[in-house]
Amino acid sequence: MKERIVLLSIISSMLVLLYFFQNHMNTPCALITILSFMTLYTAYMQIAFKHRVRKQRKHPVEKNYNYTPYVSIMIPAHNEAEVIEKTIENISKIEYPKYEIIVIDDRSEDNTAQVLEEICTRYPKLKYFSRTKEAFPGKSAVLNDALKIAKGDAILVFDADARVKPDFLRELIPALEPEQVGAVQARKVIINREQNFLTRCQDNEMAIDTHFQVGRDSVKGAVELRGNGELIKRTALEDVGGWNIYTITDDLDLSTRMQIKGWDVRFCPEVCVYEEGVPSYIPLVKQRRRWIEGSIRRYLEHFSDVLTSKDMSLRVSLDMTAYITEFILPVWMVSEITFQSYRFIKDDPNWILSSAALSLAMCGFFIVALFYSLRKYVKLKPLENLAQSVATSLYMVILWFPIAVFIVFKIIFMKNNMEWGKTKHGTAKVTTDLAEDNKQVLKDEEKAEELINA
Repeated sequence: MKERIVLLSIISSMLVLLYFFQNHMNTPCALITILSFMTLYTAYMQIAFKHRVRKQRKHPVEKNYNYTPYVSIMIPAHNEAEVIEKTIENISKIEYPKYEIIVIDDRSEDNTAQVLEEICTRYPKLKYFSRTKEAFPGKSAVLNDALKIAKGDAILVFDADARVKPDFLRELIPALEPEQVGAVQARKVIINREQNFLTRCQDNEMAIDTHFQVGRDSVKGAVELRGNGELIKRTALEDVGGWNIYTITDDLDLSTRMQIKGWDVRFCPEVCVYEEGVPSYIPLVKQRRRWIEGSIRRYLEHFSDVLTSKDMSLRVSLDMTAYITEFILPVWMVSEITFQSYRFIKDDPNWILSSAALSLAMCGFFIVALFYSLRKYVKLKPLENLAQSVATSLYMVILWFPIAVFIVFKIIFMKNNMEWGKTKHGTAKVTTDLAEDNKQVLKDEEKAEELINA
């Protein structure tokens, strides 16, 4: 009910503001204001990033490889018999002096438990246990159960399809050392990028997400954890009471609660975790629906805490506010186009052409951001980069906008059913193993080597 009231208040305020612009001003001013804000804030992040790079070149800060806290690696596994053995094989090759691996069989209906029992003797660092059918569902509950037996001063969470290089922990752990840092997120890369159009777009999504996460990290803003490849300081985790079992996006919810408590979350683009992209449309929609719903609900749930927190920095508060617009914007634009179309049909004065032009400008904003991101992180040739930037922008508009509008409608008018919408792993048409020479086995060996060394 709290989430519904807060969201209704936000939407009502937005519609009142939109009505005001519709009747008393040039209506595109509202969208121009939002677009200008997004552009200026993106420029601010880019300037901060460039400044940090120049500062690092002049005064290099060496990583402290002597900082080696004991790490508990947790891998929740629900019906993951197809991939879990390869994942454990890969994770066990991590070159780090002090760690344990805890795999949690979460109420699996396949033979995940049997696979774990069979392989546990081959991996001395491996622990596993199975949760009963009566256990509370969800990844957060799984991780809280594992935390009870974990020995680590730091907790590293992987999905059941994760693949990393052996130096993953060695390169990521130094970022966790500063006292105020509560968690660090590695860069996510789609391992089966070239499988089809959808997986390619998902990897491009990860590239633009990396671009914005790096920007947010540069301004010391509200960097977000991404579930796979997140490293968390145990003291920070205990300070916020562990994972929230009543959320469907454990990573985003944890990020916000940590920042409310004053903990910093950092991002390391040079350290990668590889995962499977979803190769078919319906499962992809279900996955994105969960991400969007969980993201919106965590903002609504913690809305008052964000406003009243004495520990959250002003930079984090402003950055979090800026990123809330990514969920308000689809509803705003749909409402604007609807109002203008209605006026156009009635032959009343309208700004439908201006609104349509601004919608295209909004797409142009994402195309430019994608072009920059793909050039930096995927390293495509200019023409291919432009074509994929345009295609991925359309993909994001077609996928994200309708889902965001639907989720707003769902939160206001429908019951919160805590539907998980699990992503099925093991459907990729490529081998998702990393060989000892750190080359990723994909469709194209040359492309794989370029990817793993990027």
